[in-house]
Amino acid sequence: MRLKTLCLAAAGAAMLTVAGLPAQAAEQYVPLLVYKSGPYAPNGIPMAAGWEDYIKLINARDGGVNGVKLVTDECDTGYNNDRGVECYERLKKPTAAAFQPLSTGITYALLDRVAQDKIPLYTGGYGRTSASYGPVFPYVFTAPLTYWSGADIMVQYAKGQEGGSLKGKKIALVYHDSAYGKEPIPTLERLSKEEGFEFYKFPVAHPGLEQKSTWLQIGRQVKPDWVFMWGWGVMNSTAVKEAAAVGYPMDHFIGIWWSGAEPDVVPAGAAAKGYKALGLHLPGTDIQLLQDVLKYVYNGDEAKAKENAWGTVLYNRGLFLMAIEIEAIRQAQEMHGKGKELTGEQIRDGFENLNLTEDKLAAIGLKDFTKPIHITCEDHEGGGQAFVQQWDGEQWKKVSDWFSPHREALRAAYKEDALAYAKEKGITPRTCK
Repeated sequence: MRLKTLCLAAAGAAMLTVAGLPAQAAEQYVPLLVYKSGPYAPNGIPMAAGWEDYIKLINARDGGVNGVKLVTDECDTGYNNDRGVECYERLKKPTAAAFQPLSTGITYALLDRVAQDKIPLYTGGYGRTSASYGPVFPYVFTAPLTYWSGADIMVQYAKGQEGGSLKGKKIALVYHDSAYGKEPIPTLERLSKEEGFEFYKFPVAHPGLEQKSTWLQIGRQVKPDWVFMWGWGVMNSTAVKEAAAVGYPMDHFIGIWWSGAEPDVVPAGAAAKGYKALGLHLPGTDIQLLQDVLKYVYNGDEAKAKENAWGTVLYNRGLFLMAIEIEAIRQAQEMHGKGKELTGEQIRDGFENLNLTEDKLAAIGLKDFTKPIHITCEDHEGGGQAFVQQWDGEQWKKVSDWFSPHREALRAAYKEDALAYAKEKGITPRTCK
């Protein structure tokens, strides 16, 4: 009896001790696939800085998402498909919020894995375009736009600049010879028939330093009215230099949104002036979110912030894409409960019910920074828009209105391609209600 009394007393004391301690706050795991090494590091580093600073901001300013702190771990893929898969396998766990591979090749390699592991794959503005069709790809999200949408918008812009018709015109595509660069080809081939322009393709081998012969063909033989570019890393600045060398007019040279950042034009110097690219969001620092980062992450030290590319195009894109992921976590908490760590499967629900209206964008500091996104079960692209920006020799400036792609034709194409993939893989598409 005495021993039993002592044991009960000790247990009670232990309970009191535990009860006196504050409960450990929940944490949400946010894995990061980065590339801070290799030939594409100049582009990967500012993207990663934007991701990391947004996570720091949410923790420092807000105490996490509804009190749930964000914790990270990262793995450097080097923009290599095999390493990307290795990094995914190393970092994955059931409570992973999402993976952003920042690579179309790695995206293709992970499509089947994320469906099996029930972890969202967020490929904002890149990846497999037809993964926008949610019934076949329930764990892949492509908001705000796909490469097929980008190609459609480029054609719209060129058509407007040519007085409303591209009939008899020539459009050339200079593209990274990879899954990424090949993505817009089906759309441009279709549009060439519909709009009556001649379409020429010029693949560029990785990493893109050898382009002299390509641009000699473009400048002296084909002489296209417009050149579109799907480039990345050093390929972009090399293309701008070679285009200038053959005298191609920069204001008729348009890159996709991954070919329109400071590292793509600054190395080319004065030759880059006039070059254009699509934009998904505004550049610069005159945005509330950027000012919040300056205050809470850098304690107002603008010089230190700029060392991390604060306010540049790719840094801003990192903030933008991480903001979408974090808002998906917030939406998932509304659906599955606040104050606790969620599974990737639950956060997938957050992505699929994400509705970033103008008011919600303003609430997170992105007023007028981009256009609303509304993801649904069937539509994982979300209805985003893009504009044309131009390099004036010192900075990027928005030079067009916002464009919406022709979604009816594009969504039919998404569905057709996705259903073909489902048939090949033996996937039964789910029904969206």
